Amino acid sequence: MKRFMAMLNRHKNKDPPPAKLLDLAGQLCQDFQSSSPTLEKLVGAIMGCKHKTYFLTNIHVVRACVSVHIHKGQHDTACRLLECCRAEEKEELVQLWHEVHYQQVMEKHRTDFLTPLQKFRCRKRNPPPVSLCPEGLKNRNYPDKVRRELHRFAAEVTTNPNKEQREGLAQDMNLQPTQVYNWFANYRRRQKS
Repeated sequence: MKRFMAMLNRHKNKDPPPAKLLDLAGQLCQDFQSSSPTLEKLVGAIMGCKHKTYFLTNIHVVRACVSVHIHKGQHDTACRLLECCRAEEKEELVQLWHEVHYQQVMEKHRTDFLTPLQKFRCRKRNPPPVSLCPEGLKNRNYPDKVRRELHRFAAEVTTNPNKEQREGLAQDMNLQPTQVYNWFANYRRRQKS
């Protein structure tokens, strides 16, 4: 830590900072515990540095900064940090985005965990920004053509197809047999209610 602080002071006017300094920051963030005072001091030094955008290209630094902000209850700051960071690991950044919002909901409701439904609703209410998810969120619905064919089969043949029928439908519509099985199970459930 002392070596990092000395290097940071020595290279505070160098643009960009040396790669050795950035790597050391990532290694230190990886080594320290998520809520340790040493990590908070390290994150404070990084966030106070005029070249913090360079540090935010390292996923370990981003994760540490987000963790410290969450620990301090600074959820909005954590979200802004995620929006502007330039780390390559987009899937992990999206996961961190969701973790920030999960933590916010848990604090609001004074609970230690969220059910899968609560997490789903939280993700729906707080979709990741375009900077983290440029291709947008994946749509988990089937195309209209597939849904029409499944509905037609349910109306004209059966709502509870056997294994061979499910496998045939899956092959015809380029789905997995378990997807067809789940669609019909959900269809029957919806029909009951």
